[in-house]
Amino acid sequence: MKRPKVTYCVLLALLLGLFYNASAADIWVAKNGSDANKGTKQSPLATVHMALRKARELRRLQDPSIAGGIQIIVEDGVYKFFEPLLIRPEDAGTATSPTTIKAAPNAQPVFSGGVTVKNWRKAPDEIQGFPAEATGKLWVAEVPLEGGQMVEFRQLWINGQKAKRATNLDEGELDRILSVDSARQEMWIPTPKWDFKNLDQLEFVIHQWWAIANLRVKSVEVLGEKTKLTFHQPESQIEFQHPWPAPFIDEKKEYNGNSAYYWQGAAELLNQPGEWYLDKKGDKVYYWPKAGENMQEAEAIVPFLETIVQVEGNADHLVEHVEFVGIGFEHTTWMRPSHRGHVPLQAGWYILEAYKLKQPGTPDKASLENQAWTGRQPAGVAVNYAKKIRFERCRFEHMAATGLDFVEGVSNSEIIGNVFKDLGGTGIQAGYFGGPDFESHLPYNPIDQRELVHHLTIANNYITNVTNEDWGTVGISVGSAHDVNIEHNEVSDINYSGICVGWFWTKTITSAKNNRIHANRIHHFAKQMYDVGGIYTLSAQPNTVISENAIYDLQDAPYAHMPHHHQYIYFDEGSSYIRAIDNWTEKDKFFSNSPGPGNLWENNGPKVDLSIRKKAGLEEDYQNIKE
Repeated sequence: MKRPKVTYCVLLALLLGLFYNASAADIWVAKNGSDANKGTKQSPLATVHMALRKARELRRLQDPSIAGGIQIIVEDGVYKFFEPLLIRPEDAGTATSPTTIKAAPNAQPVFSGGVTVKNWRKAPDEIQGFPAEATGKLWVAEVPLEGGQMVEFRQLWINGQKAKRATNLDEGELDRILSVDSARQEMWIPTPKWDFKNLDQLEFVIHQWWAIANLRVKSVEVLGEKTKLTFHQPESQIEFQHPWPAPFIDEKKEYNGNSAYYWQGAAELLNQPGEWYLDKKGDKVYYWPKAGENMQEAEAIVPFLETIVQVEGNADHLVEHVEFVGIGFEHTTWMRPSHRGHVPLQAGWYILEAYKLKQPGTPDKASLENQAWTGRQPAGVAVNYAKKIRFERCRFEHMAATGLDFVEGVSNSEIIGNVFKDLGGTGIQAGYFGGPDFESHLPYNPIDQRELVHHLTIANNYITNVTNEDWGTVGISVGSAHDVNIEHNEVSDINYSGICVGWFWTKTITSAKNNRIHANRIHHFAKQMYDVGGIYTLSAQPNTVISENAIYDLQDAPYAHMPHHHQYIYFDEGSSYIRAIDNWTEKDKFFSNSPGPGNLWENNGPKVDLSIRKKAGLEEDYQNIKE
């Protein structure tokens, strides 16, 4: 008998109903509320920040009403945050009295780090700096202020759709660099067909193997058919000194050519509908509307906050038993590329310092030639030193960098049934990846094991159209962590790898172990990058199993110098003690690069039983999150 279709809202209402408990303390928040109110359904508060404070006071006073937990119930609407919601150890719940922040029945509230751009008007026909194609087509508005300061931004959303920062991307084939002079920190390119009149925000975005780099242009010197570029610091030094991944020169003409590049950020590039430009000196934003867009009625949002929610405990005092259910997190920024450039090592981890060793080798790896210290992209929601944290049926959308990040000291927590969509970086990230104080290729096994991320469940999440700015980021990224269960997720529309587990490029056994990547559906990946895996691993991870995943629609990246160096499952450097069993892929295309011992490949490829493909991905109860 055919089961009737149940809508997402109905299922969400049923789910939320299960969380209601007569003995719980309920604190209500609504758009028409006031923080002077009592916080009841009839007299709601206006902000989640005040609701959290009230919950904290109930716990401090050990109020009898919280015996069954505290529920912060949020009505429909967009809640603009002026600062992140900071959840501290004092906000921790208990097993019998958790703190839950959730949507009211049938509501879809949004916590937003964005600011509305208002009062759009038709721009004058003649505006200096813009190309002829834009004449008479542009609309203009004043850049909004926050705290008396002009908001800087790299993203603009019009009616919920990301507009393009002025660029020549998608205007046919990309040009490729001619040569690199690392000693002089210069790069040579074919002379562009357009004039450079304003270098203030001009960025040179270059394709480098498995990563892209955003380089702020310092100077342009045209010498006939060739042009010399220099870049601002610190990214110039990083770009020309770091050995991996560096610009590629196809000297022997064996591949797809030298590294490709594109431009963004300059007024001269605004020549198509759907593009925008920020005039920082004039405090104005210009936009060329698409067909059907009425800028007098359109909703235009730019991001202001980097992080919307910060769960922040410490090693001695964890945040415990906090849940988010049915909440939308939207509109975050990340301004480092505009201020200091962005040159990643891998998976979006930006390099702070890197260089090639004159005498290769470390105690752990005799052949190592690369040293790199990195920084972590900010996340819309970040969690540190916490236990029993749960995100269910939430939405992470319209963000500049990472969606949700379990950073350090997080355990026994769940990410279940959420949507990650339209993110500039990685969807879900967890674990340790090195940093400013720990070189990225050294084995990580801390004396204080409380630092570790472990015992996580990442299940039934829908991750799509992420990595859409930093092409080298991934769908799900887990660094050094143990006992992480990644199952029944669907990952699609990805520019690099789908699911990555491991870090540090070493065969040495460390704290990473017992991870499980099971029954995920990964498709339409490797859209732009090289050296890719649908599932990708690094380093020793004893008792880690990759099983019954369905991986297909592997794309041919148009700009990679080796567009076919991609695979369905990829054991990269140091991958050890990992078993790949019963994974369905549309072709028999797998790869191991300098792996360690103890790996097992068994029954993977197109001949695997099709029932495995059918069962992979979102389970039936979570299929509706895609609607």
